[in-house]
Amino acid sequence: MRTENQFKVPSSEIDARLARLQTELQAREIDAMFIVQRVDLFYFSGTAQNGFMYVPSDGEPLLFIKQYLPRAEMESSVRSIIKINSIKDVPGLISDYCGRLPATVAFELDVVPVNDFTFYRGLFPGSKFVDGSPAILQLRRIKSEWEIAQLQNTAEMTRRIFEYMQAGIRVGLTEMEFAGMFETYARKLGLGAGLRVRHYQTEGFPWHVLSGKNGGLVGLLDAPASGSGTSAAFPVGAGSKKLRRNEPVMVDMGSVLNGYHLDETRMLAIESMPRRAMDASLAAIEIHDSVIDRAKPGVTVGELFEHSVRLAAKLGYTTPYLGPPGHKVSFIGHGIGLELVEPHILAKNRNQTLEAGMTFALEPKMVYENEFAAGVESVVLVTESGSRLISKVPVEVFIC
Repeated sequence: MRTENQFKVPSSEIDARLARLQTELQAREIDAMFIVQRVDLFYFSGTAQNGFMYVPSDGEPLLFIKQYLPRAEMESSVRSIIKINSIKDVPGLISDYCGRLPATVAFELDVVPVNDFTFYRGLFPGSKFVDGSPAILQLRRIKSEWEIAQLQNTAEMTRRIFEYMQAGIRVGLTEMEFAGMFETYARKLGLGAGLRVRHYQTEGFPWHVLSGKNGGLVGLLDAPASGSGTSAAFPVGAGSKKLRRNEPVMVDMGSVLNGYHLDETRMLAIESMPRRAMDASLAAIEIHDSVIDRAKPGVTVGELFEHSVRLAAKLGYTTPYLGPPGHKVSFIGHGIGLELVEPHILAKNRNQTLEAGMTFALEPKMVYENEFAAGVESVVLVTESGSRLISKVPVEVFIC
C-alpha cells in the first residue's frame, strides 16, 4: 500500500511526456518506440521496475513488467501494465493489443548493448530499426515545473550537506574519512546510493575531495588522476591524504534525490586559505556568475564557453583555467536531470542554443599542476528571460 509521503510521478506528468513522445514519433515517421533503458523507462512510466515499454505513435502505450508487478502498479499511472514471464511474450502481446507489429521501431541505440539489440531485433521480424535516442533526449532536455521542483528538493538536501561539511571538517581526517562522514549524513537525508550516467565509459561517483596538491593532479576535471583516488584501479573520489590547516580543499559532490541529480563544487579551508588559492577561487566564482548572467534562451553553449575563456584571460588565469597547458578540457558544464550528465554540453565550438526549461551544471575550474585546484560548480535553470540558480549552497569560499 502506498504511504502518504511516498514519492510518485504525477499521472499528468506521465501523460504529457507520452503525448510529446508520440508527437515526436509521428513527426519522424516512426511507428513505435521500444524502451529498455532504466532511466528512460522511469521517465515515461514512473517506475524503474524490471521491464520494457512499447510506445506506439498513436494509441495506448504498453508497460511490460518482469519484476515486480505490484510495485510497478503502485508507482506507474500507465493504464496498460502487463505481467510477463519472458520478453519473448512481448511480440504476441503487442499484436493482441495493437493489431500488428510496427513497420518501423525505434530503440535507444546510444545505450543498448549490441548483443541485446541483436536479440531485440529478433522480436520484430520484418521491422525497420532506427535510433530513438535523439527524440528521447530532446524531450528530456526541457524540464517541467514539477521536475524543477524535484531538482530544488535535491538542492535543499545538498545545502544541508554542505553545511554539515563546514561543521565537520577538521585537521587530521583523511580525504576519504571526511567524504565518508558527509556521505553518511547525506544518506540520512535521502541521498540515493548511486548516480546515473548514460555513457558506458563514465562512472557516476558521488563525491571528490581534493586537498592541497591532490587537487593539482592532471586529470582532475571530472576524472581525477590516479593518486587522488583510492587506487590505480579506481582513481577517483578521495584518498588517504590528511586534511591540514591553511590549504585549499575542493569538494565536488554529485547527489541524487528521487532520481533527480545535482552536481556542485565548493572550496573549503580550515582556518585560512593561501592568498593564491583564494584569489583563484574568487576568479572562478566571478566567471561562474558572469556566465549565468549571459545564459538565456537563444544564446549558444559555445558562446558561453568562449565568454568564460575570455574572462579567465582578462582576470589573468589563462594558464590554469580548465586545466594546465596540454591537459585542458574544452567544456565548462553539462545538462543535468535524471542523469548526471545530459545534453547539452557547454563546450567549445558547439552551436546548440539554450531554451527555457533547460538545466545545466556550470563548473569553471582552475588547476595548478602539482599545487592545488580551485573552482565552483552550481546547477542553473534557464528561464524565459535569463537564468537563475537552482543550487542553494552559497556561492562562496567556506573558511571553517
